[in-house]
Amino acid sequence: MHLLYSSLLLLALTVGLPFWLLQMARSGKYRAGLSERLGRVPARLRATGEPPHENENCIWVHAVSVGEVLAVTRLIAELKKKFPEWRIVVSTTTKTGQALAQARFGATDVFYLPLDLKMFLRPFFRHLRPRLLVLAESEFWMNLLAVAKENNCRVAVVNTRVSDRSLPRYLKVRGLLEQHIFSRMDLVLAQSDQDAERVRQIGASPARVQVSGNLKFDLSPPAESEIVRRLREAMQDNTVLVCGSTVEGEEDMLARELRRTNMSDLVMILAPRHPERFNAVADLLTNAGVKVVRRTTWTGEPIESGTVFLLDSIGELAAIYALADVAFVGGSLVPRGGHNVLEPAYFGKPILVGPHTENFRDIMRRFEQANAIARTEPGDVLVGAFLLLTQPALAGMGARAKRVMDENAGATERTVSALEVLLWMPSTLRAQMADSVGSKQ
Repeated sequence: MHLLYSSLLLLALTVGLPFWLLQMARSGKYRAGLSERLGRVPARLRATGEPPHENENCIWVHAVSVGEVLAVTRLIAELKKKFPEWRIVVSTTTKTGQALAQARFGATDVFYLPLDLKMFLRPFFRHLRPRLLVLAESEFWMNLLAVAKENNCRVAVVNTRVSDRSLPRYLKVRGLLEQHIFSRMDLVLAQSDQDAERVRQIGASPARVQVSGNLKFDLSPPAESEIVRRLREAMQDNTVLVCGSTVEGEEDMLARELRRTNMSDLVMILAPRHPERFNAVADLLTNAGVKVVRRTTWTGEPIESGTVFLLDSIGELAAIYALADVAFVGGSLVPRGGHNVLEPAYFGKPILVGPHTENFRDIMRRFEQANAIARTEPGDVLVGAFLLLTQPALAGMGARAKRVMDENAGATERTVSALEVLLWMPSTLRAQMADSVGSKQ
């Protein structure tokens, strides 16, 4: 199976090579970290020497992109307190995730995850010699897990969730997942009881599955940055609507709303989800007759009402939610499953989302039960924002959102405790636990 999987992956990479090269030439996409993805350990990662000494211990955390990096930030801080002499390194898959991880954890301990072929993975395991590999959410890479086990590295998946959309696909390959994926995982920490049950359904040993809660509830609001201070002054007395993590199709809807809606004191801060779309979104807004100010060219002048401030930068959105009178979280007006609503909730802001939020099913359930979030339909975001600002019945929604955050905290502490037990538990005992449960099924 490993040979077949690796052969198919190599074939896909070979067939897709012209496309990757074209994308690199056009936009630079995929170029960042290419040598690391192909198995070259970067010089900055060798800062502690090569190879490590026998008494050096390492924990490797993999976080795909920005959302996962945010989720593991406090976890990594707590692991560093618990294991102050250990080295903790972080890999990411996306360029935006890499930039944020380097800013938060330091460049010498951050790198791109190699492609899932053993020849690319083994150099990193030889150099780092990790005792524990921590995967954020649902990173099921067959060769990564196999090489980890070759190197006697324990594997834990944290903050795991199985979405409504993913479950049917996983069930179709349950046997493969059980034999080649979950058999190599020592611990799976799920966000909720439902996620834990779904992980068991798709092949995880019940003895290795625990519920730890959602790490994202434990994040602290980012410190006020220079850009936030400058924008606060520049916005003057305007109402600020922050539209975060928007995706293709949503910016056009928002532009049409701006043209037809009379909110004379409104400034919209618009943050597209994907950096490669920044220029296209700027052109779309300009062609729609909307006044646009880009973050990368803004020199600090006052921002007039009716303007869209385009946040064409990486890693600043979380702090900028502090400026919002109302926050709209994108990926939800079109069927993309929604994005993280917790960032504006950190600041106690009233939050709007569209109808498509299935990627955050459990989080949305908690917010809706507490009447701490509002839904809107495509074309009605500005109307929804106006209602949140003017209707007494909706007052206090932001405060309720902050209360949901506080009431669901604690996942980091539970996760750290579970990882500590995993690190020190004898391998024979964990194997016996799994075998014992399996024999009862």
